[in-house]
Amino acid sequence: MINTILVTGGAGFLGSHLCERLLNEGNNVICVDNFSTGSKDNILHLHGNPRFEIIRHDINFPLYVEIDQIYNLACPASPVHYQLDPVQTIKTNVHGSINLLGLAKRTKAKILQASTSEVYGDPEVHPQPESYCGMVNPIGRRSCYDEGKRCAEALFFDYYRQYNLDIKVARIFNTYGPRMHPDDGRVVSNFIMQALQGKEITIYGDGHQSRSFCYVDDLVDGLIRLMNTDKVVGPVNLGNDGEFSMRELAEKVIRLTGSHSQLSYHPLPMDDPRQRRPELGQAREKLGWQPTVALEEGLKATIDYFAGLLQRHGDAVNVNADVNIPELAVKAS
Repeated sequence: MINTILVTGGAGFLGSHLCERLLNEGNNVICVDNFSTGSKDNILHLHGNPRFEIIRHDINFPLYVEIDQIYNLACPASPVHYQLDPVQTIKTNVHGSINLLGLAKRTKAKILQASTSEVYGDPEVHPQPESYCGMVNPIGRRSCYDEGKRCAEALFFDYYRQYNLDIKVARIFNTYGPRMHPDDGRVVSNFIMQALQGKEITIYGDGHQSRSFCYVDDLVDGLIRLMNTDKVVGPVNLGNDGEFSMRELAEKVIRLTGSHSQLSYHPLPMDDPRQRRPELGQAREKLGWQPTVALEEGLKATIDYFAGLLQRHGDAVNVNADVNIPELAVKAS
């Protein structure tokens, strides 16, 4: 069955891969993005496809289209980006969700919310199951994103209970791969860019805090499986449950790039989680999904992408390791 699918945030890192995959499966895809953090370069190769449409639009304003499915990925997802305009970040999560839920209600479309592992905050339970309610600072610098996503989940479930809307909620853990923004402050992109440029690898904290890293192709597969699996609402964790410390990640990047970069340690930013790893029982049991791309394999593809960016753009591509905003330094996000 051919569906007409709306992907908000479709020009972003994750959204562009999702648009590409949905088109390859024969669907009609409407990509919506305000291009605040998304890039036309990410979707340039899709322009000639007659089943692909781009709309420049901010989801804080109502959108009138006829669709069968909605993937809501619209929101800056890295600390550097979402903390630049925290009020707009909250509005995108709350007002934007209300507008898209209203659209789904009118068109009777399935709607999937791209939530985040950030709803667990700095967790006291490890690994994090979907039943864990989290430990989030509601007034910290990260709360515009953390609490915004938590509120969005509440809205989705209220529309589900009150209007019987066909919703899906995915809690996405750290995802990486080609088309990541080189200046987004995320640990994978920063480590790779710093290593390729021969700069010091900036580690915040003692390097023992841990994360789990999911390659983008695996994550996209999980989103599509969740959308198309009947009677599964969520929330469902999607990520890779292999766990690595920041130091281990840095050492892998240095080895794979052949860099001579040294490690440089700095104080840990406020509210930065000490550990993150998804409990994937529901994804495996209900979706038949699990990640397949090993970290080293995914890093090689991501390194090739950033090496190509540097070759084409040189010094115009920079690492945002010294952003002049308090407590906005590169985090393990």
